[in-house]
Amino acid sequence: MTVPARTASFAVIQFRLALAALLIMAALSWALLLAAQAAMQSMQGQGPLMSFIMAMMRPSASLPYLAASAAMWGVMMIAMMTPAALPMMLVFRSLDRGPDGAFDPLWFASGYLASWCGFALLATLLQWELHLRGYLHGDSLAVTRNAAGAILMVAGIWQLTPYKAACLAHCRGPLGFFMSHWRAGRWGAFAMGWRHGAYCIGCCWMLMVLMFAGGAMSVLTMAALAVFILAERLLPGGPWVARVPGVGLIGVGMAMVFGG
Repeated sequence: MTVPARTASFAVIQFRLALAALLIMAALSWALLLAAQAAMQSMQGQGPLMSFIMAMMRPSASLPYLAASAAMWGVMMIAMMTPAALPMMLVFRSLDRGPDGAFDPLWFASGYLASWCGFALLATLLQWELHLRGYLHGDSLAVTRNAAGAILMVAGIWQLTPYKAACLAHCRGPLGFFMSHWRAGRWGAFAMGWRHGAYCIGCCWMLMVLMFAGGAMSVLTMAALAVFILAERLLPGGPWVARVPGVGLIGVGMAMVFGG
């Protein structure tokens, strides 16, 4: 009995270390985003970060711009979506009780964040096109007031669609997701994380487009979206947890566009 108890205890320690590593990575991502925002606002200083920021201000220089923007969007996705992965990791660990599976939740989170980093590439291309055409302005890289209002209205309408509801149901029901898509082993955990990330992208892609309304480099907008996305998954209320905010987004968007 002593050996299994020690093995189980070691597995718990491994899981806690994996969880701590994920939290540290998210914290470092937020710190980098804050530093990047400050550098972009001041446009002063030197070193790798300033070179990075300067590349993001020159959409005509395609390769440096795309590389810097893709890296920044990847960091943004890690910072914003890690909190949404943590509840799923905890449920996963409660189902995968074997001592050899202590790091499986970390593999699940890796697959989940990898899918969001794939989305980051699409967001980078959209940002590049908008920036190249002169639609993004200021140090936060935001669209105009009317364009922002239109984005809010479209995002609000998306919140009311059955497609949003279907994807959100997968995100709000972790136990049901694992029962339907369970795959054993570390690569199975990664694949489940990737699949869950795909549902999550289907649920939240239009919310991410709101970054261009608040500013693609606005840490405040990122934080607000991260809190909202986590609340959608954890708060009780069924479909209304998405529909009520959707109506609010439509109202705010209309006020921005038609309010003068």
